[in-house]
Amino acid sequence: MSYTLIGGPCEGCEAIFEYESEKELSNSDTSTGFFKAIAEKMIIHGTIFENDGKTPASNTILYYYHTDENGEYKNNKETGIWVQRHGELRGWIKTEEDGKYTIATQKPASYPNSRNPAHIHLTVLENNGNYYWIEDIYFVGDPYLSSHKIEAVAARTCDSGVIELKKINGILTGNRDNILGLNVPEYDGK
Repeated sequence: MSYTLIGGPCEGCEAIFEYESEKELSNSDTSTGFFKAIAEKMIIHGTIFENDGKTPASNTILYYYHTDENGEYKNNKETGIWVQRHGELRGWIKTEEDGKYTIATQKPASYPNSRNPAHIHLTVLENNGNYYWIEDIYFVGDPYLSSHKIEAVAARTCDSGVIELKKINGILTGNRDNILGLNVPEYDGK
């Protein structure tokens, strides 16, 4: 299969290919941050839909990465081109027939000395070989999340793109659905 980056420039999108090829991907992933004693545990559930917004997207790979509780992309031991920049709080999922996914990780923090809201970066690889960034996950109540940012995020998500986290059994839990190709330049779904 050949791979095509669509949607314009995407720094680091090629990290989606950095998973161990022999590793069997599943529809759920747990980052090392989920097990850190000082971190706030977080689970994100969602469904990835085809471009029609209704049909679940199967065999779609979703790559995520984010900062730690100090707003930094730390890497303690892993090697690889992109882990050096994205840090160790990252992972890959691959949807099944129902398009559902689960990410268990820790809540990220804003970059140090910045007014950038906390977020999780996302890149998608469709089963046709197209890959591109999709809008980051942001969180309701973040003091740095402006109405301007919310409006910009909503253009490339199937909802507001800003999720509300609720504590369930002591773990922050939220939902984020995604529609493949939504407002992505050059997207034709083939």
